[in-house]
Amino acid sequence: MQRGDDLEDDFVLDDLVALSDEDDLPNTEDISGLLSADEDGGDDAQSSQPQSAAALEKKRKRRAKEKERKAKKRKLAETVEPVEPPSIAAQPPVLLADYISSMQAKTFNELSGIELADVQIPESSIADTTVWAGSRNLDQLVDFISKVLPKLHTRMSQRPKNNGAPTLLYVAGAALRVADITRVLKDKRLRGEKGGDVAKLFAKHFKLEEHVAYLKRTKIAAAAGTPGRLGKLLCDTDALATTALTHIILDVSFRDAKKRTLLDIPETRGEVFRTVLGAPKVLNGLRQGTIQLVLF
Repeated sequence: MQRGDDLEDDFVLDDLVALSDEDDLPNTEDISGLLSADEDGGDDAQSSQPQSAAALEKKRKRRAKEKERKAKKRKLAETVEPVEPPSIAAQPPVLLADYISSMQAKTFNELSGIELADVQIPESSIADTTVWAGSRNLDQLVDFISKVLPKLHTRMSQRPKNNGAPTLLYVAGAALRVADITRVLKDKRLRGEKGGDVAKLFAKHFKLEEHVAYLKRTKIAAAAGTPGRLGKLLCDTDALATTALTHIILDVSFRDAKKRTLLDIPETRGEVFRTVLGAPKVLNGLRQGTIQLVLF
């Protein structure tokens, strides 16, 4: 039996066999590479989970911080009062006269320039309230009247002579606003002990006939109302007299939910100029200087 050592001394491997044998042998570098890849793959598989968890946790914290930041910003926006634009009412009479004229031109757009001049309110009848540096809201109304309109303050504290003849008409755009104004005008600091009643005049919940009956039997110091109801009482009845009227206040600083003032709304603007300030007995008083127009 022959063994591997029994090969003949002059035996040479066939070239094809030799090459084939070399191809079959794996390269040691490739083996180490494969082994290295397998080992690294195992490490990656083990480390991928904690890395993914850490990334998710980081993302979660970032979202939580962003949510907290937005919540703080929203809370700050709710607590900080919005800055209101300066009221047109704070302007001097010469500028207020221009403003009133521009509002009248919008109302009476069917009139010619000459016709419009016949209904314009003279600058001399517009009260100068520039000395008032405070805000123009209802919290300040009592002080405003006391300090800026002393004549009105005095007359409101006196007993009226006739029924339905106020010294003040306060014109506001909505019933709820009128109710708030009425409460302020009833303040004892304005009416004292002798001052007349304060009429609350708007169409909501009240028929025109009810207001007519109330005015005919009541001595009033002031009347707060919407331009629609005030206009009807002035133009269509004799219940609201102007014999004692010295001041008309337009509530132009107040803005509704849509940020509109009394004269921004076409309907109320039209009623103000056509039926309140445009009522013949009121317009005559304004043009003659017996009635002052006040913008608050």
